[in-house]
Amino acid sequence: MKIVVAIDSFKGSLTSLEAGQAVRSGILNACPDAQVTVMPLADGGEGTVEALTLGMGGTLQTVTVTGPLGKAVTAQYGILQDKKTAIIEMAAAAGITLIPEEMRSPLHTTTYGVGELILDAIHKGCRRFIVGIGGSATNDGGIGMLQALGYRMLDANGEPVPFGAIGLKALSSIDGSHILPELQECTFRIACDVTNPLCGATGCSAVFGPQKGATPDDVPLMDSWMNHYAELSGKNNPQANPTTPGAGAAGGLGFAFLTYTNATLESGISIVLAETRLEDHIADAKLVITGEGRLDSQTVMGKAPIGVAQIAKRHQKPVIALSGCVAPDARLCNQHGIDAYFPVLQRISSLAEAMDAPNARQNVIDTAEQVMRLILTARNHFD
Repeated sequence: MKIVVAIDSFKGSLTSLEAGQAVRSGILNACPDAQVTVMPLADGGEGTVEALTLGMGGTLQTVTVTGPLGKAVTAQYGILQDKKTAIIEMAAAAGITLIPEEMRSPLHTTTYGVGELILDAIHKGCRRFIVGIGGSATNDGGIGMLQALGYRMLDANGEPVPFGAIGLKALSSIDGSHILPELQECTFRIACDVTNPLCGATGCSAVFGPQKGATPDDVPLMDSWMNHYAELSGKNNPQANPTTPGAGAAGGLGFAFLTYTNATLESGISIVLAETRLEDHIADAKLVITGEGRLDSQTVMGKAPIGVAQIAKRHQKPVIALSGCVAPDARLCNQHGIDAYFPVLQRISSLAEAMDAPNARQNVIDTAEQVMRLILTARNHFD
């Protein structure tokens, strides 16, 4: 029996590949001759670099870049050598978790380090990029990233503007004559699951600025500076469109990618499923197993397990989901391609005990084994 396992991470406990290998172990305990293929799974957010890179035979790169506060940080990204593809999470260089809560202010945080990650990958031969842009600490419209790539963001005196949203306030002209030549050869698939425009009541400053430390007084100022930036960008690129859904993602980084690079904004899970060619593996499988740390009504809103289930149903394959915990409204998953789901907890435990990695792994193994035994028994009985 060929079985495909594509399970998202149990955040705080198991990575996608660790959870998948645990499922595989449980299946083989019950059915030693099963052919089990474990595929990496992620939705473009945290964990995507590790899942895709290690799951597809790539290598992790560790580099020192400029962090969101302008100080050096250590960041990782992945390279798939056979595809000349770099896999980047912008949060590794400009994420909100890199800044203590009391020091957060989008007026001064920068995406410069994101550009440095791209530069490093270009110098190592990459020309295709997959970039997750969730979890940002910034609202600089992506100008920091563009500065690292060679764009000159200048004030009225022809001097480089400072880092952060405050740099947009001083921005007077944009000079692209010094950009890295290889940038023209690069394509970017941007994992973006928000639809906010760049400016206005639903723009990045108004919706996400307060989460990043902006005060009520900061928000209208940042929005006006962002609008000015969009107007200047339109002079450089008549196709610049601040109203494009997703332009406001990551504090305007979505707009920067769309306007200044050869980029598309796509659903994170769609990118991952396409890059891993999961459908090719599912097409001739007998069973698909997916899941994530928590199954609930949010799972059906474009999260990874539903993406897997939709592919499986195109090929009329049964789908089982395993989860660390299950909410009452998880029944919605049954209407979206998941035929049955099972929580993996084996006994009463505290949250800390349940999330302890060795415990979580054993729980997944034991549950997968019993699910497989049930399938084999039913098949032998009813056939």
